[in-house]
Amino acid sequence: MRKRTFKFGLALPAMLLLTAALLSGCGDAMVLDPKGPIGAQQKDLIYISTLLCVVILVPVLALTAYIVYRYRDRKDNDAPYEPNWSHSTKLEIVWWTIPIVIIAILAVVTVRYTHALEPSKPIVSEKKELVIQVTSLDWKWLFQYPEQDIATVNYLYLPEDVPIRFELTSDAPMNSFWIPQLGGQIYTMSGMAMTLYLQADEPGTYYGSGANFSGEHFADMTFYATAVPQEEFDAWVDQVKATSEPLTLEGYETLRQPGTSQVQQFADIPESLFHDTVTRYVVDGHNPHAGHGAAAPEPQAPAETDAKTTNATEHGHDAHGAH
Repeated sequence: MRKRTFKFGLALPAMLLLTAALLSGCGDAMVLDPKGPIGAQQKDLIYISTLLCVVILVPVLALTAYIVYRYRDRKDNDAPYEPNWSHSTKLEIVWWTIPIVIIAILAVVTVRYTHALEPSKPIVSEKKELVIQVTSLDWKWLFQYPEQDIATVNYLYLPEDVPIRFELTSDAPMNSFWIPQLGGQIYTMSGMAMTLYLQADEPGTYYGSGANFSGEHFADMTFYATAVPQEEFDAWVDQVKATSEPLTLEGYETLRQPGTSQVQQFADIPESLFHDTVTRYVVDGHNPHAGHGAAAPEPQAPAETDAKTTNATEHGHDAHGAH
């Protein structure tokens, strides 16, 4: 009997050690090593949520092991037989109050972080944001830099400490854009233009991928986002412009065909290519993929826009107002 008790007494510590050993493999988890303000806040939310869950799980698991051991059947069991016992006010208060309080705390934390981490919410910064237009294809990523008039395939260059406004769509099955160390994923969908703000606080190379199953070569939809100082970013833009061929409409039609791709870069991009991709399925001024009655987005007006177009924009008919 003593030997049996000794073995059971080691069961709980052994389970805890095994759990710790298994979790040790998560030491390189990228989401727990954020390099930007969005990723840092998401890591905080993960830690807080995990801690609140542990407050419940650890005592419950420990009590479960204790109850199984304490009230096991034994030959010398002399515990009183109480078949009609069914209620304890003290125990009811404990096991109802603690979960309710924890769930309330978790609800408040979740609501707070949900509003703070709204994907389309701009990042407060003294620096001007950089716009990058992302199009998921079968099975590759096209990144357009409209202000720099360049594009890349399957790799990104970012200036450090600068807010990045990603505008995302899909010209293939729905996918999910994700750079774990910079922030959470957001879906790319045909006929839709999504917005995601991210920022890299320090130089480095960060892994990115498609986080949604999209067919045969979905595992090949990976890329790297390289954050560099502003001077290096500007030099890279000049290098792309000087050494790369332009992306033509015919070239894009070839690129969008199903298949994998190596890293590519282009010195010029067709005007309104991203807008045309988003509105590819627009019929009679309406986008069936954006919901019933949704107006098709319009491209940004150039600086010399006439007064009539300016007035229309002021009344909410610009690209962002349409969404």
